[in-house]
Amino acid sequence: MERIVNLHIEKLPEGVYLATSDVIQGLVVQGRTIQETIEIARDVAKKLLEAKQEGEGESPLPPARDEFYYPLIVNA
Repeated sequence: MERIVNLHIEKLPEGVYLATSDVIQGLVVQGRTIQETIEIARDVAKKLLEAKQEGEGESPLPPARDEFYYPLIVNA
């Protein structure tokens, strides 16, 4: 089942992006671009959630819906 994970992404002074999550403990990833950071975060989140579900059962994350907000970043 697809779940929604809100990420906090910030650009570091070194020029890389750092993503963390308030909901998934231990999710801390870094990438050269926003897209790369999101892709890495998706893989790490999946692994962390799988490990957590083995020990606890049901995920605390809300299921994905057919409608959601997505921040579109444009260079104007």
